Amino acid sequence: MAVTATPTVTPERTAATSSGAVAVTAGLVLLVAVLAVVDITQGTASVGASQVWKALTGQAEAGDSSVLVASRLPRMVAGILVGLALGAAGAALQAVSRNVLASPDTLAVNAGSYLALGILTVTGATLPLLASSTVAFVGGLAAAAVVLTLAGRGAGGVRLVLAGSALALGLNAVTEALLLLFPESTDGLYQWAQGSISQNGFDGVVRMAPVVLAALGGLVLLARRVDALGLGDDAARGLGVPVRGTRVTAVVLASLLSAAAVTLAGPIGFVGLCAPALVRPLARRVRPLVRHRTRIPVAGLVGAALVLGSDVLLRAVTSAETAVTVPTGIITSAVGAVFLVVMAVRMRDSDAAAAPDRLRIPSRTAFTVTVVVLVAALIGATIGAVLIGDSTLLLGDVVNWARGQAGQAVTFVLDTRVPRVLAALCAGAALALSGTLVQSVTRNPLAEPGVLGVSGGAALGAVLLVTSAPGAGSWSIAAAAFAGAAVSAAVVFGLAAKGGFRQSRLVLVGVGVAAGTTALISLLIVLTDRFSATKALIWLSGSTYGRTAPDLLPVAVALVVATVVTVVRRRELDLVSLDEDTPRLLGLDLGRGRLGFLVLSVLLSATAVAAAGTIGFVGLVAPHAARALVGRRHVRVVPVAMLLGATLVCVSDLLGRTVIAPAQLGAGLMTAVVGTPYFVYLLVRSRR
Repeated sequence: MAVTATPTVTPERTAATSSGAVAVTAGLVLLVAVLAVVDITQGTASVGASQVWKALTGQAEAGDSSVLVASRLPRMVAGILVGLALGAAGAALQAVSRNVLASPDTLAVNAGSYLALGILTVTGATLPLLASSTVAFVGGLAAAAVVLTLAGRGAGGVRLVLAGSALALGLNAVTEALLLLFPESTDGLYQWAQGSISQNGFDGVVRMAPVVLAALGGLVLLARRVDALGLGDDAARGLGVPVRGTRVTAVVLASLLSAAAVTLAGPIGFVGLCAPALVRPLARRVRPLVRHRTRIPVAGLVGAALVLGSDVLLRAVTSAETAVTVPTGIITSAVGAVFLVVMAVRMRDSDAAAAPDRLRIPSRTAFTVTVVVLVAALIGATIGAVLIGDSTLLLGDVVNWARGQAGQAVTFVLDTRVPRVLAALCAGAALALSGTLVQSVTRNPLAEPGVLGVSGGAALGAVLLVTSAPGAGSWSIAAAAFAGAAVSAAVVFGLAAKGGFRQSRLVLVGVGVAAGTTALISLLIVLTDRFSATKALIWLSGSTYGRTAPDLLPVAVALVVATVVTVVRRRELDLVSLDEDTPRLLGLDLGRGRLGFLVLSVLLSATAVAAAGTIGFVGLVAPHAARALVGRRHVRVVPVAMLLGATLVCVSDLLGRTVIAPAQLGAGLMTAVVGTPYFVYLLVRSRR
């Protein structure tokens, strides 16, 4: 009888694998050490490598030593600590969620910590650093718990990213509202929120280092149980591992690491996503890295190298004065956005983002009743928006103003208020129609201009023009917004077209592009003067403040053209939204039709952003609600969605400028507050 040889683990093989892990760790330590040495030689003061060496050996002048001790060494150590914390946190979160896209960013941990610290700042409370870290920890942990609950264990990457992105948008909208409402107490909070490792002495580093090391040690001690979770919950229970307790403990420790990093340097994005992803290829070659007892510390070292490398790169390619102004987190966010796009293109698309809408065909009477009710609601919202504000008017005042017979005070109020109302109406209808077109063409019920990065590209183009040419006209801003939206759309739809706009790839590429545009917008705002920065922040909040009749012309023209084209080609849109084969069988050029509708969608998004700033979720909520009310035929969906979008933005703008008058909030912030719960509802429904 033949005997099958079984492979044996020899001492030589064990030693070889162990030596591989030691070599990887030693190489990373050496890389971090080299970056640390380079980092402490960079700065605004003329303290180069020779002066640093003299300071370290006690031979430097007093001024050089003070620069080194008070600024550069704390900055370098902070970079190592922050990178170590975020890299280890990302590795732990990916392990317990069994999701390669889990990180402090995608789980909204940074957004939760940012909001918690923003509330603390607004209250004026002065707390020690450890107490502030506790506040950030509570906020981040709460956000992570919500996202993980919505996504579910082992869920596909797109669901987790969507849940995290939606919650982060809502939390950031509240934080931005605090920035606009309390500019005095939150001065500097926006720049801090971009993530900077610059320090003023060793105080913060000394206080946060024990927290980071303790949490990291806890994850290492928990590593064996985390390894067991990778076998599946049932197998882990069979090995005697408390599954729920292990998962909760790991999330708590990872949130503690993230909170410590946020407290020390602000939210530094995507390090927790990139570091574990860079370790995974190494684990295929070096087997000990498969075990989390080794992988988590190694991911921390990679994170430290990423943070220090970003800081070194920033100071190498810009002037010393600019490097002080630009936070390190902007660089890591830009790099991480590219990394996320690459991961999205390469990953297999096996999970669905949401359940498709059920096919239902309401009666013509039901459709008519729905339209009549929505028209009445829109008229009521428009009248209320025109009459209510910092000064309340009567309908007679509006009639006299239309005839040119109103008094000077009434004329001044309506000359400024009516364009605002019209801007909100046009922007809402345009975003709703844009979302309808995108969802139909991509057959993705969670696609919308904001989630897919199109609105972010439009905002980037407009902010670039607003900050560089403050006197630019409405057509110039609209052109810049369209250029930015066109570039973003070309990247997103071009990369996602492979495989027929599958949900995972489309959404993840869009989220990556949106993150990249956000990082570039933050860079522009940080580099510009305070007046232009405030103007850009107000504009980005979706404010219609200061809009005039010429500002409405681009979006009005785009809305009319797109509506006419959509109505004329409504049957083609119905076919495109069905599947890949049916349109071709009927002789329809699917590629050309899809491209035409996408161009219309980009044009609508760009002009809406130019007219009213960044307004999120309208392109998601309005088409969904329309299909729920009148079915999926676009001859009915289009008018209902446009009515819903216009009403939603109009009411949001009205509430934003009246609820907390004389202070004002942009319509974009209000729609984010409304849209986030609806987005969460869609995720919960699709999970069922």
